[in-house]
Amino acid sequence: MDIDKYFDHLASDDIRIKGTRIGIESVLYEYIHREQSPEAIANSFPSLTLEKVYATILYYLQNKQAIDAYMTDWLEYGRRMREKQDKNPPPVIIRLRELKAQRQQADSIS
Repeated sequence: MDIDKYFDHLASDDIRIKGTRIGIESVLYEYIHREQSPEAIANSFPSLTLEKVYATILYYLQNKQAIDAYMTDWLEYGRRMREKQDKNPPPVIIRLRELKAQRQQADSIS
């Protein structure tokens, strides 16, 4: 079985499931960290077949060390971006936080 035929390697940090815009990290996060079954993962991603989910898991198992590093980098990147956004949120987030505070204040007065 040529497992690589299921993936597009766009960059060292960007491996997509062929025929989709879904990165392997999305499937593997559900599988590794959320302990979802392949069937549940396929149901969560309508553009993925069960075969592609299993291929992604097999790819991970065959390349565990490299994919563990890939996933660690992806998780760290997400953490850094959330931290950056928390320090400098977009205007819409600031406004929503203001509205929430106003609502909580009004609820506490009532």
